[in-house]
Amino acid sequence: MDYKIVEKSPFARIARMVLKSRNVAMVLGKSIHLSGVDRETFLEDKGWVEHELCHIRQFQEHGYVRFLWLYLKESYRVGYYNNKYEVEAREAGNKHKRHQMAAKKEAGEVKPSGLPLPADVKKKV
Repeated sequence: MDYKIVEKSPFARIARMVLKSRNVAMVLGKSIHLSGVDRETFLEDKGWVEHELCHIRQFQEHGYVRFLWLYLKESYRVGYYNNKYEVEAREAGNKHKRHQMAAKKEAGEVKPSGLPLPADVKKKV
């Protein structure tokens, strides 16, 4: 897939402020705009890259102006998180993460996360 990456994008900076996020990647057409993250760090996160590539496919499928309109209308209607285009892109990113985790599990590389147990799980003493 043909795309370009724009670091320190003013568009992504605005999105970062609106979303109150430390870093943002956003797609406009065939360009991935970054703010708060550099190109190398972004490219290391394959799930994040897959998420943004899904948005590029969405732009190609619907056309530039039409997709922007559909995306904004959907965000207004159901919010950013429930926007069907975001849901689809999250799923694309998560597919990569699930595949990566399965490969690690087969190789015996999965280790406990060290995260605390949920409150409803009793610790074995």
